[in-house]
Amino acid sequence: MARLQRRFQKGVTDYGLIDEGDRILIGLSGGKDSLALTELLARRARVWKPRFEVMAVHVAMTNIGYRTDTGFLAAFCQGLGIPFRVAEATFDATGDTRKSPCFLCSWNRRKALFTLAQEAGCNKIALGHHMDDILETMLMNLTYQGAFSTMPPLLRMKKFPLSIIRPLCLVHEEDIAQLSVLRGWPGQLERCPYEHDSGRAAIKDILHRLEELNPEARYSMWGAMTNVQNDLLPHPKP
Repeated sequence: MARLQRRFQKGVTDYGLIDEGDRILIGLSGGKDSLALTELLARRARVWKPRFEVMAVHVAMTNIGYRTDTGFLAAFCQGLGIPFRVAEATFDATGDTRKSPCFLCSWNRRKALFTLAQEAGCNKIALGHHMDDILETMLMNLTYQGAFSTMPPLLRMKKFPLSIIRPLCLVHEEDIAQLSVLRGWPGQLERCPYEHDSGRAAIKDILHRLEELNPEARYSMWGAMTNVQNDLLPHPKP
């Protein structure tokens, strides 16, 4: 718990994720990552500076076969002293066969969060992506998209007056798993049937194998994202 708390605070500070007067909407899916995020932000909001407010929202996708115990989520948020609400969304997977169900589900849940955040007067949306998620996304984009990119700790939206923050950006998934066991958080009632179809499970295994080769691999990869040696990369002739 000590390392998790330390790395959470470092991520918030290093990337300037929280400012005085922020109203932050937390995307609370019910998984261990979003539960950890909610607990850490709710407790951080009690610190004197910077002063900010948080609320949590669970977006249920009505056409995907997974279920979360929203009663537990409501009680969890009540125990932390923060508002909680449930919203529903859906999408048509046949409307765009070029996109995977995972992409369509994520995008439509994100749109619902954008709408709810603006209705509630929030200026930031906090998502529970941790360091492993961000590195895995970088590897996936390199492998499948041919792009060197990932999910940044802070993303200012161009079409919405909102920013997306990822306060767990420096937190290890292993530490969140240990916290989940310590807290006794329940798993989802029914897991998503598409969760293993995106290729992320294979990329997760590759990340683990890289760490077997070099225990410091994750830190080298993280550092590489801000140490791009442009002169040593190929450049097409103008």
